Amino acid sequence: MAETSIFTTTGRRKTSVARINLKAGKGTLTVNHKAADEYFVTPEQRIALRLPLTVTDSVKKFDIQIRAEGGGLQGQAGAASLAIARALVQVDKELRPALKVKGLLTRDSRMKERKKSGQPGARKRFQFSKR
Repeated sequence: MAETSIFTTTGRRKTSVARINLKAGKGTLTVNHKAADEYFVTPEQRIALRLPLTVTDSVKKFDIQIRAEGGGLQGQAGAASLAIARALVQVDKELRPALKVKGLLTRDSRMKERKKSGQPGARKRFQFSKR
């Protein structure tokens, strides 16, 4: 990998989209121009974000800039995790099996079900009256 290479990938989760730029560096993580620990407040979100880096022992090797939009913080963390995993595979193809085993390269396709007309929600029905 050349020192000036920047790898750009996209990850999605629910309605969140995360676009990242990954380049060789000291290990800084920024999300929407803030430090990752400042942006993601819960430990679960921080762990999900860094999971691809910890699995491949790449925590201090890359600088990552993330632009996350849509959805909530949990969805954005999942989207960013997928984008980081995809970028790591671009950097080194030999990291793919380790990421694949942990399920980090799989796009989670679960979405919120749409509300249907004539009902108060996606599955909920108005009360049925026999008489």
